Amino acid sequence: MDSTTALAIAKSMGYQVHALSFDYGQRNRAELACAAKVAKAMGAASHATARVDLSSFGGSALTGDIPVPKTATEEGRIPVTYVPARNTVFLSLALAYAETLGTGDIFIGVNALDYSGYPDCRPEYIRAFEAMANLATKMAVEGNTIITIHTPLIDMTKAQIVAKGLELGVDYALTLSCYDPKPDGTHCGACAACVLRAKGFAQAGAKDPALG
Repeated sequence: MDSTTALAIAKSMGYQVHALSFDYGQRNRAELACAAKVAKAMGAASHATARVDLSSFGGSALTGDIPVPKTATEEGRIPVTYVPARNTVFLSLALAYAETLGTGDIFIGVNALDYSGYPDCRPEYIRAFEAMANLATKMAVEGNTIITIHTPLIDMTKAQIVAKGLELGVDYALTLSCYDPKPDGTHCGACAACVLRAKGFAQAGAKDPALG
């Protein structure tokens, strides 16, 4: 849901969007098919899928044998759905892709308000990665291209994200937020991602076409 809204925002700002998905060994395979549908429906100029097997390390309920919790995580603790260094890996691959496209603009749908306690969704992390990117790439060092990590959702609540997406015409029926989908690829309705999504739609006064 967040990545789709970020895509819509990028398009509304006049960017030609090249969508990038990640097959990182996640147990939730349904999200990859959803990503392809979203990219096509929203008119992305292209859609690539980068493959990196984080399941070979495990350490997360999303990539290993740890059960996905169906209850709230204790406040102040990073949940078991955190995938070690995932956003660092994702942004590094996105940075490499952006350099081949000749652009310094990278959008990511991280959120620091209604989020699950992941350290790689915080503004200070994004600023640090952006600073590194401007030191470590040929296009920044030789080409005078300023690399910007755009985080249009970072200060939004889930309700604000929903409202913004609906304003931009996002079809949330195409999206999947669940950490532990049912065998038919639909939302479980009980994991932290589903609960946050339901809360966002409820507070926005809107019906979620994916959850009903």
